[in-house]
Amino acid sequence: MNDAPLGVFDSGIGGLTVARALFERLPHEAVLYFGDTARVPYGPKSPETVRRYSAEILAYLIGRGVKAVVVACNTSTAHALDHLRSRASVPVVGVIEPGARAAVAASRSGTIGVIGTVGTVASGAYERAIKGLRPDATVVSAACPLFVPLVEEGWFDHPAAELIARDYLEPLRRSGVDVVVLGCTHYPLLKPLLQRVLGAGVQLIDSAEETAAQVVKELAARDLAASARPRPEHVFAVSDDEPRFRRVGERFLGERLKQVSVVPLG
Repeated sequence: MNDAPLGVFDSGIGGLTVARALFERLPHEAVLYFGDTARVPYGPKSPETVRRYSAEILAYLIGRGVKAVVVACNTSTAHALDHLRSRASVPVVGVIEPGARAAVAASRSGTIGVIGTVGTVASGAYERAIKGLRPDATVVSAACPLFVPLVEEGWFDHPAAELIARDYLEPLRRSGVDVVVLGCTHYPLLKPLLQRVLGAGVQLIDSAEETAAQVVKELAARDLAASARPRPEHVFAVSDDEPRFRRVGERFLGERLKQVSVVPLG
């Protein structure tokens, strides 16, 4: 048993979908969440810059005494996961491997779609992970950079969002994918819209849910699970713009954020 908090970080707000999945699956675990809102988005940044930012956040979380770190950002996972694991004194879980495993398990045809930021798609991380599990898979990827601002504006079902989604997802529809990985932690909030555009025959893989399931396994395997205590208190930190994080974060979590502090990094 270990009652230290789980550290969770993202380039901004999207990783709260992972935090929410952790709250649901691990109700006794406390979470310390860091959103790098001063330097968001990570998607267009160079791999070297993403690694540097991610290492700074890792150092902050470990300094706060977390027992494990969840990289709740697909771009950071794509560019920095191995770098972070080599530096960390605690387990580090990313969002790409769990999503890839779930996609391979769910696909009947082996034609798998991946949508994400420009950085995540350009990295090829999902394609490598999927093909490592199923070498004969066909991976069709599409960068969807406008989905993040749409989500942060709350335009989950706005007509403009549907027009953009139809344009982004047309190559996947033409390719006949039967599974699509939501390769950005903002995207689960668009699930109803994406399902409507892609059709009922396409299964959406939510990397947030799959990552939370992987964290459950990691904690059990390392005997790091918390004791069966009353509902723990979660703590949130950001590198800038705490009021906006509170406002948009409540939309992600469906509840009021109690403790949010500003912690500049870099």
